[in-house]
Amino acid sequence: MAKESKNFRQSGRWRFVTVLTLTTCAVIAVVLGLGTLVGGNFGVPQKMTLEMVGSLQRSATVTLGSVEEIYEDYLSFVSVRAENKRLQADVDKYLLELEKYREGYNSYLSLQEQLKFKQSLSFKSFAARVVGKGGLGTYQTIVIDLGRSSDIIAGMIAFAPAGVVGQVIQVSDSYAKVLLANAPSSAIDAMVQKSRVRGILKGNGSAGYTLEYVLKNADIAVGDDVVTAGVGGMFPTGMTLGKVSAVEKKRLGMFLQVEIEPSVDFQSLEYVFVDPSDRREINELLNSSGKR
Repeated sequence: MAKESKNFRQSGRWRFVTVLTLTTCAVIAVVLGLGTLVGGNFGVPQKMTLEMVGSLQRSATVTLGSVEEIYEDYLSFVSVRAENKRLQADVDKYLLELEKYREGYNSYLSLQEQLKFKQSLSFKSFAARVVGKGGLGTYQTIVIDLGRSSDIIAGMIAFAPAGVVGQVIQVSDSYAKVLLANAPSSAIDAMVQKSRVRGILKGNGSAGYTLEYVLKNADIAVGDDVVTAGVGGMFPTGMTLGKVSAVEKKRLGMFLQVEIEPSVDFQSLEYVFVDPSDRREINELLNSSGKR
């Protein structure tokens, strides 16, 4: 209702200005006509009338010019705002496309690295995509998109270019579950690569690993590389596990407290490799021993 009233008032002003302009023109025509009738000479009344009418006409002309200028500025502002909205929409679209291209490029680099690593291996391995992650209690696992149909069996090791990832513990036809090496329930025979000092690498969740059963007089220091020891037949010798990040000698006990920083970033795993060779050989040996 208020909007209608405002529109009515605005239309009323326009009508008034229009009538005033027309009236002014009519008066000028009459005055000029009278001046012509009397021989082209203006008397005092005609001059006063012309002066007044001229002033009114000038005011009306200035007012109309200002209104027209304001209206044109308003139209320009509306046009610029619409153009800004269109340009902003284009910018958002291009930023989204750029993000997709950036993600595609990063994926390409990652796949190139995986391919280069696989080609450098001396044995045949399976490449698998990580399709799920889970963690409950002492179990921290990932799910990969290879299973029994791809000849994956429980006990096979999973690894990445950076080092050991874990071990396959469950297998279905199309998927397999891998227990991560940093899970609290994981234990791996390990050794310090430089000094060959051995211990048991226990998973410690997000805190990494601890290397247990290392004697206090052992040759071990921060920064030393830790690799698999190959004991037990589950992991081959020399696979990277991490680096020594802290060594503490407690007053009581005969062992050091050794913390290990994992070489693998378990939070960012996208692809892993599965080594089928060792586990198959172990299973074949066990089966042949059982038959004997």
